[in-house]
Amino acid sequence: MTSMSVTDATRELLLSRIRDVPDYPKPGVLFKDITPLLADPVAFTALTDFFVELCARHGATKVVGLEARGFILAAPVAVRAGLGFVPVRKAGKLPGATLGQAYELEYGTAEIEIHAEDLSADDRVMVIDDVLATGGTAEASLELIRRAGAQVAGVSVLMELGFLAGRDRLGAGLREAPLEALITL
Repeated sequence: MTSMSVTDATRELLLSRIRDVPDYPKPGVLFKDITPLLADPVAFTALTDFFVELCARHGATKVVGLEARGFILAAPVAVRAGLGFVPVRKAGKLPGATLGQAYELEYGTAEIEIHAEDLSADDRVMVIDDVLATGGTAEASLELIRRAGAQVAGVSVLMELGFLAGRDRLGAGLREAPLEALITL
């Protein structure tokens, strides 16, 4: 759910460009493929405009994209909004000095990293990703942003898979920052 007024027509357009892929990447999973949305310039522009408006409303100075589809969504938002883009990557993918944050998965742990020098105490960071599922990666990214000395302006996603309770997991970590999803499934 979002406080932004997005028309039903826009939501329907975006939903019509998200393809369901059953049993991918493993049996029992229904994967939400956004590549048809990215291939449609009208739909991709509408999504980008949604994120740009959120960045402006919440005073963002930088945009963080979460690996990997978050990069695709966040980079054009940063360009259009006139903001810097900072990637959050899987551990070992960024050169030089990084800050890392481990987080729990259903079975085991994972780690993400960021270049701390890309953020400063003056930055208000909007985190952008395609899907909020269980919330582990988003939660870890909030911790990294704060450890780098910046503030969190908000978290914005194309889709929230409500049945996986990612919003609940992020609750305390948001610390009053908004979490906005264009589509909740």
